[in-house]
Amino acid sequence: MERRHFIQLAAAGIPAAFFPFDKAIARSAPSLPPKVKISLNAYSFNKPLLAGEMTIDDMLDFAAKTGFEGVDLTGYYFPGYPAVPSDEYIYHVKQHAFKLGLEICGSGVRNDFTYPDAAKLATEKKHVKDWIEVASKLGAQTLRIFAGKDVPDGYTWDQTADRIAADVRECAEHARRHGVMLALQNHNDFLKTAAQVQNIFKRINSEWAGLMLDIGCYRGADPFAEIAQTVPLAITWQVKEEMYINNKPVKTDLDRLKKIIDASAYRGYLPVETLGEGDPKQKITRMYREVKKRFG
Repeated sequence: MERRHFIQLAAAGIPAAFFPFDKAIARSAPSLPPKVKISLNAYSFNKPLLAGEMTIDDMLDFAAKTGFEGVDLTGYYFPGYPAVPSDEYIYHVKQHAFKLGLEICGSGVRNDFTYPDAAKLATEKKHVKDWIEVASKLGAQTLRIFAGKDVPDGYTWDQTADRIAADVRECAEHARRHGVMLALQNHNDFLKTAAQVQNIFKRINSEWAGLMLDIGCYRGADPFAEIAQTVPLAITWQVKEEMYINNKPVKTDLDRLKKIIDASAYRGYLPVETLGEGDPKQKITRMYREVKKRFG
């Protein structure tokens, strides 16, 4: 590691010891300055999209008008999900984004790799693999997946982590064949802490799998310390207006987050996601302006 980069990391509270994963990819380039682009995570419009009050086209129009450079199109909002959409619809969405000057930076699915039943796990893996192919057709860089809900009865965390890691590795190999990065999200379910995230990535050990770093899902005494511990694994993000300290919501300190991201030399998208009550268009516009002011 370059001495200059080591000093930057130390200043932001990111120990160099958190970097040695054999194959896990970090989306950073110490020899280049950090570079981020701001995207919109479709989950911000979860209610209107599921209720049919808004279409994916409507969301793309809003994203372009607001100033976003990309969109993260969660699979839930494609007609017929969890079934794979038709190529005709996939390419319609891709063309519409293209015309608006938006990049489809990612997609995502629901899955659970904690099931002990082999037949159920096979179904979950097929679902992920099918949507890897959808992401590839969309031109998306990443597909977000989950580890799963919790440790099943009769098993330990380590036993379950071994099974999850094997399943993620298998899916990452499929992702490699289709040119898509697999983004495993820390989701405050099976993966609750930075230590657990580091643990499972050491088990996965694939250069086609990285972390979707959800800043709202480390909920202990110091979530920024946990973000700093796992930022080397981040290949995409969920940047939210609120974080949690000891499970209590607080407004996100974007200045502190920027310091960590800059020190990590991250280069890529920062997807913004807003949740909770209120008009999502107003909430997202406000959040976009706050993030844009800091990250440019």
